[in-house]
Amino acid sequence: MERHVSCKSQIMSERTKGIPKRTTEKLDKGQMECPNSDCPMKGEYFFNGGQPTQLTKINGKYIIKEIGSVLSFKKGILFTIKELLIRPGQSVQIFITKDRRRLVKPVIFVIFCSFLYTILQKLLQFDDGYSNYTPDAETSATKIIIDWIQRNAGYANILMAIFVAFWIKVLFRKYAYNFFEILVLLLFVFGMVMLISSLFGVMEALTGLRLFSIGGLVSSIYTLWAIGQFYDGRKIVNYLKGLLSYILGLLSAIITAVLLRMLIDLMT
Repeated sequence: MERHVSCKSQIMSERTKGIPKRTTEKLDKGQMECPNSDCPMKGEYFFNGGQPTQLTKINGKYIIKEIGSVLSFKKGILFTIKELLIRPGQSVQIFITKDRRRLVKPVIFVIFCSFLYTILQKLLQFDDGYSNYTPDAETSATKIIIDWIQRNAGYANILMAIFVAFWIKVLFRKYAYNFFEILVLLLFVFGMVMLISSLFGVMEALTGLRLFSIGGLVSSIYTLWAIGQFYDGRKIVNYLKGLLSYILGLLSAIITAVLLRMLIDLMT
């Protein structure tokens, strides 16, 4: 009886010998091959490849199904928000070490949440402390930096996360997580911070009460809780380290922005 060579074995063989080739054995008559990996078909999927033998036709039902999968509480954006709201540290640990299919990818998540925040702020015009700030000089470096932050909130959060991740890595150096895994944690956390800020901004716009500052306090508490939970939430010292790393990261970002502003002013 003929047997089929698995995708993994085939790829390893090709890499080792350096000779491009397809499966080493003949396929049964009429049997299809995976267009991505040349694996033979088995049932509704290609053997070891996971590629469906026939793609679903893109129509109204397909679009509705895709939207439902994104908005599902089993995976997608709503599931991600729910998990990060209930158990942020544990959810990110699972994403890093076990399962990366159910949560939205961290970069996409923080950009989406930041974009949502920007849209709501522009529509409702709630005062977040810098969106309505206008420096004296129209061409000042401060104005350039603030304008960039307003237009690119998602990227600004990613840059801020880099500074905080550096200090977390320094203060939690005894733990095995590397810099990029810490950055993943912060991208998820900062995405949630943008959602919390959006919620309080909407509440402020609807009620007329000064609630956005309260949202800032809630966001800070959430950030510390998420970092502490990620690094063994049973130790109070980890929450204090999380607070210190957040403050140092914020100060580092501010100092960098000031130096950048001075450099721009000197050049102009």
